Amino acid sequence: MPTLFYVDDSRDDLFYLDYIRKKQQIEVELFCFPTADAAFEALEKRLEGAGTLPDILIADLYMPLDSGSELVHRLRQDARYIAMRLGICSGSDAMEDRQRALASGADFYLEKPLDFAAILGNH
Repeated sequence: MPTLFYVDDSRDDLFYLDYIRKKQQIEVELFCFPTADAAFEALEKRLEGAGTLPDILIADLYMPLDSGSELVHRLRQDARYIAMRLGICSGSDAMEDRQRALASGADFYLEKPLDFAAILGNH
């Protein structure tokens, strides 16, 4: 079963993805975080405890304290996270946002609302 970290400052978006996972009975272990720092701390704790890293991390592009692209860039600079698939999501369909996300090191860009078929297709 794949493991997914989802980072979004919108509690509604975090709730929605978990709701859809349960409703559609998607076989994925989902961990939701309201900030990039919270997700990064959870990743560090997993490494310290010899735990496994998530298969996929998706971060919202626009968050007030730390954007998803900044988190992805930070993870791409650290060899410990090289095997993780990193994605950025947004409600924006602007080509500039997609390009910025991919330039930061993201493997893929998804528009909201998130869809598990698209997420797991990038796994």
